[in-house]
Amino acid sequence: MPTASSTAFAPTRSVGDALLNRNRFRILGLTPDDIIKYFFNGNAIVAVVVLALITIFLFREGVGFFGKSQRDLRLYRLAGLEYVDFIRHEVDEHTAMTRDLNAARLAEFQKLTAEGKTPEQVTAALASFDAFANAFGDSIEDVRGTLSDLSDVAIATKTKARVNEDREEQRDMLLSAGKKEEADKIEIAPVNFAAETGVMKGTLPAFRKVNDQFADKLGAALQSSPHVADPKFQAKIDAVHAKARALIASLPQIEKNMENWNYDAPVPASKAVTSFLFGREWLTASFWQDWYGIVPLFVGSLLVSIIALAIAVPLGISAAIYVSEIAGPREKGIVKPYIEFISAIPSVVLGFFGIAVLGTALRWLSQTPALSWFPGFPMSERLNALTAGCLLALISIPTIFSLAEDALNNVPKHFKEASYALGANRFQTIVRVLVPASLSGIISAVLLGFGRVIGETMIVLLCAGNRIAIPDFTQGLGAFFQPVHTMTGIIAQEMGEVVKGGIHYRALFMVGVVLFTLSLVINYVAQRIVHRYRISIG
Repeated sequence: MPTASSTAFAPTRSVGDALLNRNRFRILGLTPDDIIKYFFNGNAIVAVVVLALITIFLFREGVGFFGKSQRDLRLYRLAGLEYVDFIRHEVDEHTAMTRDLNAARLAEFQKLTAEGKTPEQVTAALASFDAFANAFGDSIEDVRGTLSDLSDVAIATKTKARVNEDREEQRDMLLSAGKKEEADKIEIAPVNFAAETGVMKGTLPAFRKVNDQFADKLGAALQSSPHVADPKFQAKIDAVHAKARALIASLPQIEKNMENWNYDAPVPASKAVTSFLFGREWLTASFWQDWYGIVPLFVGSLLVSIIALAIAVPLGISAAIYVSEIAGPREKGIVKPYIEFISAIPSVVLGFFGIAVLGTALRWLSQTPALSWFPGFPMSERLNALTAGCLLALISIPTIFSLAEDALNNVPKHFKEASYALGANRFQTIVRVLVPASLSGIISAVLLGFGRVIGETMIVLLCAGNRIAIPDFTQGLGAFFQPVHTMTGIIAQEMGEVVKGGIHYRALFMVGVVLFTLSLVINYVAQRIVHRYRISIG
């Protein structure tokens, strides 16, 4: 039978035994607690190191783009391509107006045909407009001929410079390999940019005469413009008139810019940055010049994300409120797993669904006569920003739903109890108490959903239409039904086709840097909101 003294000292012996047993399991001088600690610390360090290496590699490969871009812009100016662009801008504006006239004629033709007129009757009714449109289109031909001649000269100059660059690179490779005799055989004829561009600028007096003739022909065409009875048709013609008069008024300034142009003006490094960040063209494999402007890709990503969030935010937050505050246990057991299961669907499967089903269905819906009044209907293409946005909304709903539900569940219960005690009903409690109290968490859910959407690749690559152009926002809501391209889509589409280390390769990495920075900012803002939310609740 244990004595009182042995009982009193039992806890002491048990603690000592525990310490003894713990020391028995030391491995290389480490206790089990130490092993667990270092194991998880090591994993965290590995994750940080991997993220740092990815970040360093991304920026290292991307930043080199600006130096290459500056050299390309410098050659673009030296070869005279920039000089030719003054004329090209003039021709492009006229071409855009001609397209507007053709689009207006097509709309009027379809309208008259729908009214029951035969094609012969429609053609007769549009005869005066066709005569005006033909005169309008022919007025630019002499300017276009000058553009073609000067373009040939500028492209030939650029080609000579490119050949020299290739030969210099080849010679450097031979010299580095110790093959001096073979390197000396490579001949490099310097390009006299002053002489080449001097020939181009020498044509300016003749171009002034061509421009005067163009202004006269275009003015005469405008004078022959018919007045039509249809107000919409007439409004489109008047819009072209206004643009044409503005073009005529700008011709003296174009000539002045050509006169003051200098082939040897320095190209600052800032221009390489601004041409990328604010450039409106992403053009590759061009015989004229490759352009890497991120604006159309950024606008496409933003447009698709806006559509996705406009659909996902109301659905995700409403579902979170229903599951958190209204649904019974059985309903929660059905609704919540089904919504969260959406995130398990592969994005490529959703992309195929968009191509085969959703895009076709939306286009068929847009062709319904009852919806012909809606801007942008009928849709010209089934793969566009709307199709991609609908599918992106589907994959972002689980993120928004889960985080919003957590925010609602973390609201202290006494908030709800106080609201009911004051006589508020369930709807009033949700709208005026629970949602405002969890607003920070809901906002962070939306931001993280936005980050999920803007980083998606496969869906936008398959369903957005992949047209690298800024949508025509003059069409209002119709801009949401136009094909677009995105930052993630361009990387996935073109990375496998570029030469490693080339300017195109580095431009894609710069797109990745922008996307990385954007995602980092979104997640940082979301985390700050969550932190503030936790402090306010605590």
